[in-house]
Amino acid sequence: MSSPPSPEGTEHRAHRDRMRVGELYKASDPEVRAGYERAQALARAVNETAVEDIGGRRPRLARLLGSLGEDSDVLPPLRCDYGRNVHLGSRVLVNFSAIFLDTCPIRIGDDVLIGPAAQFLAADHPLDPSTRHAGWESGRSITIGDGAWLGDGVIVLSGVTIGANAVIGAGSVVTRDVPPGAVAVGNPARVIRSIE
Repeated sequence: MSSPPSPEGTEHRAHRDRMRVGELYKASDPEVRAGYERAQALARAVNETAVEDIGGRRPRLARLLGSLGEDSDVLPPLRCDYGRNVHLGSRVLVNFSAIFLDTCPIRIGDDVLIGPAAQFLAADHPLDPSTRHAGWESGRSITIGDGAWLGDGVIVLSGVTIGANAVIGAGSVVTRDVPPGAVAVGNPARVIRSIE
């Protein structure tokens, strides 16, 4: 959780634009809500595809996601907030039951393997209760480097960068950056060794 800047002085910017850059915004804003509803319809279409129907799923994923690299796939079911803020490089495999809370960009590099039930939680809420109760939200970007491998049930919190070729053990909760070539495990995830 973070304590982002006060909402004062940001009213001139659209809530959608503030959301994408990690500033306070309101999810109840009509434009933000419309983007959410669009994503839910597109995610349902993705989730209706058979697991083996990669050719039928890719065009649906391309409409949902911000970018989809060559030979990448997300196995259904998947859940997301907006979809457009999720960017997958080439040759990425996201296994069953992934969750992308993509208020801010979630960028996943090339050749990344992601186990079942992984969660990418870019969404955040203010620590100040009055700001939170007034409906303000925020987020911070997540970045996964090329060649990383995230095991089953990994949770990646907002603002985290996982370096290239890093390995995150199954069930780990990643609360802070993991350097390239590191193996991290646990809750919170801690680096236990280097493989580079």
